[in-house]
Amino acid sequence: MTRDLAERRGVETEVYGAAEDSQLLAEAAAEAIEPGWTVLDCGTGSGHVGGAVADAGDVRVIASDLNPHACRRAQDRGLEAVRADLLAPFRADAFDAVLFNPPYLPTDPENEWNDWMEVALSGGESGREVIDPFLDSVGRVLAPDGIVLLLVSSLTGFEDVLEYAEKRGFEANVVNEESFPFETLSVVKLRR
Repeated sequence: MTRDLAERRGVETEVYGAAEDSQLLAEAAAEAIEPGWTVLDCGTGSGHVGGAVADAGDVRVIASDLNPHACRRAQDRGLEAVRADLLAPFRADAFDAVLFNPPYLPTDPENEWNDWMEVALSGGESGREVIDPFLDSVGRVLAPDGIVLLLVSSLTGFEDVLEYAEKRGFEANVVNEESFPFETLSVVKLRR
């Protein structure tokens, strides 16, 4: 979708706004995060999840996103923001918790829009083209007793995501879930 078309439709296409998935992850994070923790809101988008965690208590939240517009939005919410491709710039053992609402919609390459909204939504053909690299590297930035809260959609193959996480050394359990007519959203807590 071109920017002009989006503007005619009244849709902002630079930053993914908070929706049901963001709220589900924010609720799970509010229950799981402990005071004094350092938390990464990876792929922050509008900053909704990171902002909710920061508002809930005595934690340091770093928001990251590949999208520079999302980084500015997170800064406007009062969050520290880093422009990053997933976890690349962060040091080892840096975070007590990593939160991620990934791009997960399976997308036919011939129907891609080639804009920031697509980056926020498209998980490639499988829906897991961003989730798998995240799971490959999140263990590096996670403190030894740290947790990952990952939003997983049934559209991406829930069991496939759990199996991939387990092969990367994580135990997984569902901590929040909601069903909709077209998908089930689950927040999975991962721990080594």
